[in-house]
Amino acid sequence: MAEIISVESETFQQQHGIIGESLEMKEIIHVIQQVAQTDITVLVTGESGVGKEVVAQAIHATSRRSKKPMVTVNCGAIPEGIIESELFGHEKGSFTGASETRKGYFEIADGGTIFLDEIGELPLGVQVKFLRVLENGEFNRVGSSAARSVDVRVIAATNKDLEHEVRTKNFRPDLFFRLRSVNIRIPPLRDRHEDVPLFVEKFAKEFSEKNGISFLGFTPDAMEVLQDYYWPGNVRELRNVMESMLVIENGKKLSGDDVRKYLKGYQAPEGERNLPVYVAQQNEFSERELIYRALVDLKSDVLHLKEMIVNAVRSTEEIRTQTSNLQSAVGGFPHSFNNDNGEDISLKEMERRWIIGMVQKYGNNRRAAAHALQISERTLYRKLKEYGEV
Repeated sequence: MAEIISVESETFQQQHGIIGESLEMKEIIHVIQQVAQTDITVLVTGESGVGKEVVAQAIHATSRRSKKPMVTVNCGAIPEGIIESELFGHEKGSFTGASETRKGYFEIADGGTIFLDEIGELPLGVQVKFLRVLENGEFNRVGSSAARSVDVRVIAATNKDLEHEVRTKNFRPDLFFRLRSVNIRIPPLRDRHEDVPLFVEKFAKEFSEKNGISFLGFTPDAMEVLQDYYWPGNVRELRNVMESMLVIENGKKLSGDDVRKYLKGYQAPEGERNLPVYVAQQNEFSERELIYRALVDLKSDVLHLKEMIVNAVRSTEEIRTQTSNLQSAVGGFPHSFNNDNGEDISLKEMERRWIIGMVQKYGNNRRAAAHALQISERTLYRKLKEYGEV
């Protein structure tokens, strides 16, 4: 019986592009198969780039609504002043610039599924109207008092902690409890190292075939580097790194040193953006698409700059915490750190000897050494490179 379920799960993954052999991904596939045939609201959570839209597409594709459209809306990309109109539509003359009556995304998705990405960015005023749609399927266009009804299955996604947003009064608690009927949390790629080779194989095969590249593969140490990397941009970052390596290295067999060149200080591009543009209505929304794209780019740059600053501070604090404990931990230092000559050693040199000594103590197992040092693998790698040890 277990073998049959495994085969069914593998077939499901192949059909819907869900990759993963980790226990977490197998559980996610099981939940998708359970909820797909119902109309229950699903909340998909996880960091940016983990593949939340892929899960939403799999739910829609295996549902009774699969022959109807799935409309994808990026709530974070729509300016607050017009998001109500975009979601629920508006009447002609309802506001400046409303030169015609226009349907919103909920009406466009009638009979199908609407996927609301970055739901945590939804303004409080619009959250009330959204909750009404979830409760009884009714809404009002902007500028109209007539209630309209839609039959829509809602899948929402966010990379925010909505419980925290509720506590800080940025998100309505009644909407939060209504949304989390089923919560599918996708773990970051760094927490499922065993899935990295599967993504690597898939992206390499797809990209090389599409671009006529004869790719010779990776050495074992190259694959180890890929699995040990922190992947702050998750699956999206991995795809972009793979494409860069295959093109620039011209398909040659890649070693660990080759791979490191593309990971050092690498900033993942945003890749394909989920702009709020319904394909069947592309002409209608083409002008607004340009505006949204510019806004998304600007927001992405600001968020990325903030992330760089936070990570830099965090890395500095990790090392500072370790070095501040050196005086009280001398008895536990590895042999290579001991100072038998009575020489004065700078704090920086003490840090260097301590880190190198711990790596040697754990037989060059960086993951174990980083855990013992209580710093991230990324910080450890950066320090070893600074010392000329990699």
